[in-house]
Amino acid sequence: MTQAALTHPPAAAAPAAPAPAPRRLPPWVADHAGWLGPIAVALFAGLLRFWNLGYPNAFVFDETYYPKDAWSLLRQGYEGSWPDHANTDILAVPQTVPLTPSPEFIAHPPLGKWVMAIGEQLFGLHPFGWRFMTALLGTVTVLMLARIGRRLFGSTLIGCTAALLMAVDGLQLVMSRVGLLDGIQMFFVLASFGSLLIDRDHVRARLAGVADADRVRLGLRPWRIAAGVLVGAACAVKWNGVMILAAFGLLTVLWDQSGRRGAGARRPWRSMLRRDAVPALLAMVGSALVVYVGAWGGWLASGGNGEGGYDRHWADGRAGLSPDRFLGVPLPQVPMSWVPAALRSLWHYHSQMYDFNTGLSTPHTYQSNPFSWLVVGRPVSMYWEQVPNGQRGCTDSGGCAAQILGLGTPLLWWTACFALVYLLWRWFFRRDWRSGAVLCAVAGIYLPWFQYQERTVFSFYMVVLVPFLCLAVAQMLGAILGPPGCSPERRRIGAAGAGLIVLAIVGCFAFFYPLYTAEVIPMSSWQDRMWFTSWI
Repeated sequence: MTQAALTHPPAAAAPAAPAPAPRRLPPWVADHAGWLGPIAVALFAGLLRFWNLGYPNAFVFDETYYPKDAWSLLRQGYEGSWPDHANTDILAVPQTVPLTPSPEFIAHPPLGKWVMAIGEQLFGLHPFGWRFMTALLGTVTVLMLARIGRRLFGSTLIGCTAALLMAVDGLQLVMSRVGLLDGIQMFFVLASFGSLLIDRDHVRARLAGVADADRVRLGLRPWRIAAGVLVGAACAVKWNGVMILAAFGLLTVLWDQSGRRGAGARRPWRSMLRRDAVPALLAMVGSALVVYVGAWGGWLASGGNGEGGYDRHWADGRAGLSPDRFLGVPLPQVPMSWVPAALRSLWHYHSQMYDFNTGLSTPHTYQSNPFSWLVVGRPVSMYWEQVPNGQRGCTDSGGCAAQILGLGTPLLWWTACFALVYLLWRWFFRRDWRSGAVLCAVAGIYLPWFQYQERTVFSFYMVVLVPFLCLAVAQMLGAILGPPGCSPERRRIGAAGAGLIVLAIVGCFAFFYPLYTAEVIPMSSWQDRMWFTSWI
């Protein structure tokens, strides 16, 4: 080594600059992300649902029935009859409300109309009033779905993704902005599903560390009772809730069996049947029955002075005989004096409702077969107005159109078809309980409609299914994003793919948004959105 090297050693290499620390959320935000994210998505959904809610100032599709029934319940406790000119009188300025005390036959139980009546009590018998509660419940349902998805998948991101997808679903938006019953039923069904999820988690926490999982009794389970109350409320809105009750009842006892097996039970099936099945029946079916009968309280209390709801006095003077039919089946006339006359009248009324609902086969322009519902084959046009050039801001020489179309966001529903196949694979080959839970709800909501091939049915009934389709898509997007512990490169590619799917769905929703809100658009723009002739 030279003397110069000894006296002037080479300068030491400069230390490498430290890598920038990843940005972290503020502690308060990180601690409350499980609520802040869902609330943010719900606020976005609420803005879409409440914006200009009173437009159009008209009775949209079956609004000609339910808002007037709701007003009658407020004033009389039962559904009265209305003259043919009632709609015109209600929308006129000044308004007149030509309700009569004469009872009217109705096809659906009263609870959904009682819920709608809350908005009418607050804001009057106007479009905003009768749409207020459906918009509110449609918004709250988005918040619930975010929290349910978070609990189901253990991920705030996946839960908020499911909620965002439902916020931008066209069918859920439309049914949240009209005074129909199905959006109200959707709220109760999803709330019941969420209650069962909480009950499942509590049961597993109670079974953890139990010495003998075969013998332990799980005691009072308030969340399962709540689930029964809520699904009973769904039945008291529309009768198809009964099949959902059966599906959820099966789901909760299967969860009990798997929970006991996971806790080390030697005979989990026998333990479940001996200790869980009967309490589940009482909690689900018993509480649902109490809620259902309670929903008819106004009708039952309306029998004074010979007045009251339709068929309220049918059993009077019948010497305590039973109704002559039940669910369409003739019955022998036997003494039933021990049953109050009001309940026998209610039984008879239900037999007539059953005959009507199962025998309805009057052709309708927008009826469709359940086979086409998942692929949005035949949406329902709920409102249509042709606007001439020069009126209401129309400047197109070919005229304009304003329509409310009950169309699910097409890209979301088509993606959901693939997602359901993915969930079937996960459930069958991987025994994924989360996939099984979503599929159970889908089966209970969707499959029963296939038995009514001759009945007049409509695709907007599937709004009850929308939350579970969004959960299915969110689960598939989570799989595309990548499992925990995967490489950063895998996560980046997955995030790009999942993000593109979400952006495409949001863009599709924005494209069809004018058809969800009766926005006045040029006829040529309306034609651009009719992708299939079956949508017209």
